[in-house]
Amino acid sequence: MTASAKDFANTHPSEIWEMIRSGQWTGPTPGMAKGYVQANLVVLPKDWAYDFMVFAQRNPKPCPVLDITEPGDPEPRMVAPGADLRTDLPKYRVWENGKLVAEPTDIRPYWRDDLVAFLLGCSFSFESALIEASIPIRHIECSCNVPMYITNIQCKPAGRLSGPMVVSMRPIPAPMVPKAVLATGRFPAVHGAPVHIGDPALIGIKDISRPDFGDPVPINDGEIPVFWACGVTPQAALMASNVPFAITHAPGHMFICSVKDADYAVF
Repeated sequence: MTASAKDFANTHPSEIWEMIRSGQWTGPTPGMAKGYVQANLVVLPKDWAYDFMVFAQRNPKPCPVLDITEPGDPEPRMVAPGADLRTDLPKYRVWENGKLVAEPTDIRPYWRDDLVAFLLGCSFSFESALIEASIPIRHIECSCNVPMYITNIQCKPAGRLSGPMVVSMRPIPAPMVPKAVLATGRFPAVHGAPVHIGDPALIGIKDISRPDFGDPVPINDGEIPVFWACGVTPQAALMASNVPFAITHAPGHMFICSVKDADYAVF
């Protein structure tokens, strides 16, 4: 029987790094290392790092910064000392001039001394709070990736970077929507409360059954689609801004930090 991410809910992040480094896990990470922060990755040349730092500061909902590495250093010392961002994510994306050119599982061949890595908060981190509130999470139930969509909500530009916001969607039973808003609102460092609830057309999503990233999930009777800002937003900005070179995580294939979700909760 093939293992699913849920089978590693109680596995420590350091063990998951080893699994990924050795090629034992190359799939999406929702449901893994329950209680530990999951993060989006953006790697840029030092020449572009300041523009991205300002972009993130101006757009904190989709781009909440957790850690920034020194140029050329792949170790995220603030949130995961001992990890290696070149090898410890299940799948990466390599971008050239705003276009996707490769999806490797190891980026050491692409690494350079001038590269700066940003780790951004991920909505997978607040899913523990949803689970504790007895709110169902469809993509975990279906053992698939969360559906993500490019919207008509424009981010605030910074320097050479601009682009639309990307959102993740979770179907929530209508009576539980207020509870979901409150539960996730406690985690502003990992996207916080939803940015939209209800009609997807109002934020430019033409067909909710066809996500731009991730996998479609069923929306049952009595459920409302709820949308959170998503850390895939920088990838939309890379495409819109024709950035010469960048590396990101593949959507849903996150970096798992060794700090806890609870460390970022606001009570």
